[in-house]
Amino acid sequence: MTADEVAAFCLQLPGTQEEVKWVRNRVFSVAGNKMFAILDLYDGSLAFKVDAELFLGYVDRPGIHPAPYLARAHWICMDPPFTMGDEELRRLLIRSHQLVVRRLPKRRQPGLLLDDVG
Repeated sequence: MTADEVAAFCLQLPGTQEEVKWVRNRVFSVAGNKMFAILDLYDGSLAFKVDAELFLGYVDRPGIHPAPYLARAHWICMDPPFTMGDEELRRLLIRSHQLVVRRLPKRRQPGLLLDDVG
């Protein structure tokens, strides 16, 4: 996937908003300010949240490393060209979105939760 394809996919997820932050980043958030993915406008890198128990497995893969400043929250980062297939990347972006949504108060979750994502 290209950076534009990633952005278009993220914007299809329920409640997603895009904003440019820190001069160089396209930030995809839900519920106003809860980030789930970041695209760097300068180098094209992509960062997003993964399950805590899978974090170390992902950063062991070639082309994937802990995201600067966000690794402690289990975010990974990939430089282009992205080393995983389009389907796997879509699945992980959905999972990142849902990890963030599930941490919202219950009253803010309706309409944002996807049924088929565990």
